[in-house]
Amino acid sequence: MKILFDHGTPAPLRHHLREHSVDRSAERGWELLENGELIQRAEEEGYKVIVTTDQSMRYQQNLAGRKLAVVVLMATAWPRVRLRTAEIRTAVEEARPGELREVPIPRRG
Repeated sequence: MKILFDHGTPAPLRHHLREHSVDRSAERGWELLENGELIQRAEEEGYKVIVTTDQSMRYQQNLAGRKLAVVVLMATAWPRVRLRTAEIRTAVEEARPGELREVPIPRRG
């Protein structure tokens, strides 16, 4: 599956999704795109999931009818995110088009 990491998503997470094709928005030259435009471009390029740390995405974007899903990580710090890679992988693999899933990441392990 093609997955796009938004600019705030910790890059090392891609190593925990090796069975998928993962790109970072910066690698595509999309790091400055606003969310709506980023989603549109990602759909056009065949991405199935965007992984982001933008916790306001739920309130900013209407994903109804979209061809991709959005997975929101509720933290940006890699030391915390890495403790939840199994939950993130599940969220990514189970997310359906037009859906937004949030992955809680507690402050402590």
